[in-house]
Amino acid sequence: MTDALSDEQLDETAVIARDLIRFDTTNFGEGKSNGEADAAEYVEARLRAMGLEPRMFDSDPGRTSVVARVPGRNAAKPALVVHGHLDVVPADPRNWTVDPFGGVIKDGLLWGRGAVDMKNMDAMILTAVGDLLAAGEQPERDLVVAFFADEEDGGRRGSHFLVDNHPELFAGAAEAISEVGGYSIDLDGQRAYLMQTGEKSLVWIKLIARGRAAHGSRLVRENAITRLAEAVVAIGRREWPIQLTDTTTQLLAEVSRILDIDPEQVGPDEVVLRTGTAAGFILATLRTTTNPTLLDAGYKHNVIPDTAEALIDIRTLPGEEDAVLAQVQEIVGNDIEIRIMHRDVGLEAAFGGPLIDAIVSTIGEHDPGAPVLPYLLSGGTDNKALSKLGITGYGFAPLQLPKELDFPGMFHGVDERVPLDALVFGRSVLRDLLRSY
Repeated sequence: MTDALSDEQLDETAVIARDLIRFDTTNFGEGKSNGEADAAEYVEARLRAMGLEPRMFDSDPGRTSVVARVPGRNAAKPALVVHGHLDVVPADPRNWTVDPFGGVIKDGLLWGRGAVDMKNMDAMILTAVGDLLAAGEQPERDLVVAFFADEEDGGRRGSHFLVDNHPELFAGAAEAISEVGGYSIDLDGQRAYLMQTGEKSLVWIKLIARGRAAHGSRLVRENAITRLAEAVVAIGRREWPIQLTDTTTQLLAEVSRILDIDPEQVGPDEVVLRTGTAAGFILATLRTTTNPTLLDAGYKHNVIPDTAEALIDIRTLPGEEDAVLAQVQEIVGNDIEIRIMHRDVGLEAAFGGPLIDAIVSTIGEHDPGAPVLPYLLSGGTDNKALSKLGITGYGFAPLQLPKELDFPGMFHGVDERVPLDALVFGRSVLRDLLRSY
């Protein structure tokens, strides 16, 4: 049963997140999308009601991003980009227990596609900034508030488009915060928060196998589908070796300390598994991953096609892209063509400095005694595009979560949902951070 709560009974963050979920901004990839225009117009109206002067940008018809600048008290300090994205991945309603685009409130949670990725953070940004302005306050420094299109397809029609064509929007900015970090995890009864200080590289490739078209009854040893299937199995079953970065080394040391584990006796995988649901994100940061995601071949039961294709999602550690691509070619063999569909950089920043100090302090004020730990994101964010302008990006969308909630499993998963009180927590933490940093 849904919770019969009026807008007046809900925190404004939940109202905005619910409204945004009800805009079906599904991004199917490769340029196919329902578009972000309606959601962008909603955000633009919210920003304008705060007294700001937002601007909307279309890379293609309906592929709309929104950017506004919020003047800070100290113009001498570098600006901070606070950003989210408006698109979501597809959701099959047959697999959900609620309408994925209904913005359903049930059992004290907000359900729907985008509830965690990332219309929740979009709403937190709007309410946190709105709180400051409504109180007659300013953030400590200028904020560039951005809501991008197309993040779920690599940002080519969103953040990359704006960085390449309108870099002046981000003038004076040195740092950025967005997804995917700031959420709490449970370490054997100790609540801690993961702060994303880096993300893996992205390499999306297409494998193309060629053979000889023929009747399905023929003996054909040069079957494109068979060749492709062998390559897909080989790359999909590849066990890449553990390779630690500065970030994962520091995270493993902190987790081992909190859980009283001897890292000399317990391997990295086992340490991560003891983080519970958080392992869903962290395990993949210890190594390269190569996951087949789509197959395309053939057109009739009794026709052997001459071409077969597969999409592979490769995520490497920062700087390992070329070496991994060379190994992938060795694995699939020279008969398989590798076509790079999209490629973007990996990022890694030190867990230190004034922004990190401010985040740790703000979390400490709202959840005393809870440690903040650095981690490397296995996926990617729009911080990749901003890095082209020399902007260092972090993942900080603060949420205090119940330990039984599998938060990483919600990303691109079924029955995506976020607790209402977590949205209130995030709004407060983000507001206080923007006020002081």
